[in-house]
Amino acid sequence: MKITLLSGKTFDINADLGFDMKVVHSGRSRRLTLRIDKKDRMAVLTIPKYCSRKKAVSFVESHQDWVRDNLSKIPELKFFKNHDVISLFGREYTIEHSPVRGSTRLDKKNKILYVSGGIEFLHRRVKDFIKKLAMEEFTARSAAVADKIGKTVHNVCIKDTKSRWASCSTLNNINYSWRLALAPEFVIRYIVAHEVSHLKHQDHSPYFWALVEFLEEDASRGREWLTENGHLLYTYK
Repeated sequence: MKITLLSGKTFDINADLGFDMKVVHSGRSRRLTLRIDKKDRMAVLTIPKYCSRKKAVSFVESHQDWVRDNLSKIPELKFFKNHDVISLFGREYTIEHSPVRGSTRLDKKNKILYVSGGIEFLHRRVKDFIKKLAMEEFTARSAAVADKIGKTVHNVCIKDTKSRWASCSTLNNINYSWRLALAPEFVIRYIVAHEVSHLKHQDHSPYFWALVEFLEEDASRGREWLTENGHLLYTYK
């Protein structure tokens, strides 16, 4: 197996590892490390600046069982299916498919998400609906929370991101991952409070965190949930 470093250099590993691996060549690191990236579903090898090729290869080969074991524990990718029960902004809905043509709609009273059209398009239609709902919800929620601190959100966008859950620019634009719509309600409130707080503090200073806590009393709980369970949201394709 040949591994390519970020520098473009390559080295061979004398084993069929059977898994994908991302390599980071770091001048800051003092030792070789291996970790599991649950979002990208692969191993990440960090190599110190003066580490020899032989040592790096030996390290990977000696830890391949550990990597395989931990990769096997990552939940498989999910696709929305008929009769699935999903959470949308803190409320559970059952997906009900109808083969006739029509629009996807949410029956809040009976807690049903009706999806029409061909069954082969069900996953895509559900995903598109969630993105549309996320746009409506996050736009309204962001504006309401921003109003509490005398700020205005310029624009809200829904993204299919992997590197971060949300972001706020200096132009007061906020981006949210569509997968957040599937998170518990207290997590969603935390994310909105977090991003809106950046309208006032473009950093993570004590002042910023104090404002987050002021806007959402369950902020620490939401943050902890994302740290422990956020990767589960990325199982949705």
